[in-house]
Amino acid sequence: MGGHLVLCSCAGTQELDADALSQATGRACGRVHDALCLAAPEVVARAFAQPDTLMACAQEAPRLAALAAEGGVAPPMFTDIRDRAGWSDDGPATPKQTALLAEAALPAPAPRVLDVASQGLCLIVGPADRAMAAAARLKDALAVTVLLPEGSAAPETRAVDIVSGRIRRATGAFGGFDLTLDGLRQVDPAGRAIAFGPARDGAKTRCDVILDLTGGTPLFPAHHKREGYLRPDPGDRQAVADAILEASQMVGTFEKVLHVRVEPALCAHSRAEQTGCIRCLDLCPTGAILPAGEHVTVDPMVCAGCGACSATCPSGAIAYDAPPVDDVFRRIEVLARVFRGMGATPTLLVHDEYGREMIALSARHGRGLPAHAVPLELPALAAFGHAEAVAALGAGFARVDILPGPRTERGPLTAQVALANALAGHDLVRLPDAGEPDALEAATRDPVPACDRDPILPLGTRRQVTRVAATALQGGTPVLPLPAGAPYGAVLVDTEACTLCLSCVSLCPSGALLDNPDRPELRFQEDACLQCGLCANICPEDAIALRPQLDLSPAALSPRVLNAEEPALCVECGKAFGTAATVERIAGMLADKHAMFGGDKARMIRMCDTCRVDAMAHSENNPFASRPRPKTRSSDDYLN
Repeated sequence: MGGHLVLCSCAGTQELDADALSQATGRACGRVHDALCLAAPEVVARAFAQPDTLMACAQEAPRLAALAAEGGVAPPMFTDIRDRAGWSDDGPATPKQTALLAEAALPAPAPRVLDVASQGLCLIVGPADRAMAAAARLKDALAVTVLLPEGSAAPETRAVDIVSGRIRRATGAFGGFDLTLDGLRQVDPAGRAIAFGPARDGAKTRCDVILDLTGGTPLFPAHHKREGYLRPDPGDRQAVADAILEASQMVGTFEKVLHVRVEPALCAHSRAEQTGCIRCLDLCPTGAILPAGEHVTVDPMVCAGCGACSATCPSGAIAYDAPPVDDVFRRIEVLARVFRGMGATPTLLVHDEYGREMIALSARHGRGLPAHAVPLELPALAAFGHAEAVAALGAGFARVDILPGPRTERGPLTAQVALANALAGHDLVRLPDAGEPDALEAATRDPVPACDRDPILPLGTRRQVTRVAATALQGGTPVLPLPAGAPYGAVLVDTEACTLCLSCVSLCPSGALLDNPDRPELRFQEDACLQCGLCANICPEDAIALRPQLDLSPAALSPRVLNAEEPALCVECGKAFGTAATVERIAGMLADKHAMFGGDKARMIRMCDTCRVDAMAHSENNPFASRPRPKTRSSDDYLN
């Protein structure tokens, strides 16, 4: 790996094997410091003088960076191994410390960002006593407008703009809220007494920040995830004060992280005005995902980055991008490979910022994490779906625990855990209810399952990695039954009802359903099927059904025939032009029962399109014939 490693025992409170860590990581390591954060700047500068230095301390990173700058050297990379792998009742955890150091050395991809400008236009909504008090504190920092409930009396102050009415509709996010107001009444300053003017409906307005002090129904779904919309409990003075302080800072230009990346060409939402996959639309808590013709679109300003859409998307049309999916796979593989390379079997603990605080509390005041539990912090837990979970199991982790926070939507995670366990064949992915450090310690100290399989290398798309990992986990099981709604499965065709019209082939977004250009045939490649349901929705005979499963055999990678018939041959030229069964069925319905196909004309039903037109044009009772063409007259005709 190369580079330099700096270790600190934090006043002798953790055991560090410098030689083992140096050898395993390939980084040169000098002496183990006792309290480097309390050392003089020149001491810190000497410790960080080497290029590509990794400092095994995160708590004092700001102070150490400042000391390094004072000593004239660039600050190193920082990572925590004390709370996660140093303070534990299990004693030294060298394999876990090595794995965490190897993960920290991986390059971190820079997130894509979008500049958001706020002019400081703030709308305060609520009763007069609450709203006017908040406006008095914000008027010097923001351009404040107060919206009072309908029927309110006009306050005798002109320090801020005041209106009354009710909000009919609110859309947008920080820096771009759009509101429609009904019963809007503006202050009429003329006259002896200040009063509201006449009401009008359908008024439009825009603002950058909304401070909602009504205590009623929120204006937006998942309101705590809508940036720029502050809705404290009006009865909690501290919460209101915190919201006012936060609002006062919301002016200027900010960077908004673009959490997801969208590839419209891969989306299986709709074809030919027939609806197919709606998984992401059903899961998005903020309403940031909307249909846009044959695909969906994501409003980056409304998207809160929960990641549930990425985990459930069957095609990869929506993929989490902060960090990207392949970066998560790479971190999982490095953690597992380095840990197992030291002769031990790890388990994986996936957590977010809340979980990081829980781990720190457990390390400082409890037993800490066990030596086998390797923590992996992600900004959005819901983005860790079944593909990432089975990839971790396939890479060598014996078990995967996902630690949800108090605001984590458990519905999407529960579905992904159930799917991952179905793919793994055992309950190796868990969602522990550990709201306290003691519960976390107990859950992570459950016996470690056996793990003697050969590890995989998780490279490729989420579907490809899932297939490779499931094959490694299941061994000889060819077909895995999966829960309803799984993005893998088979298409079942009722051959008695299917007419081989091939409308399903024309709409299939992934190319799983195929035709045969040489004969009437419906073919299916199961590995490509997204279970979007478009084929079942478009089938005019209701001959198609879906079955969630994962076929791990090589046969799933090649097309197989679902239905086939003999072609109908034209009775005139012998050209194949349809299915024999369909043509005979039509002939039975029309022959001698329709004026155009009576007697010898019934033979035209069994002709190809070219021969049928020719036969109709030369028939005695041709419905398209005109009057007989008049005989051409010449000069001889006139002379005679």
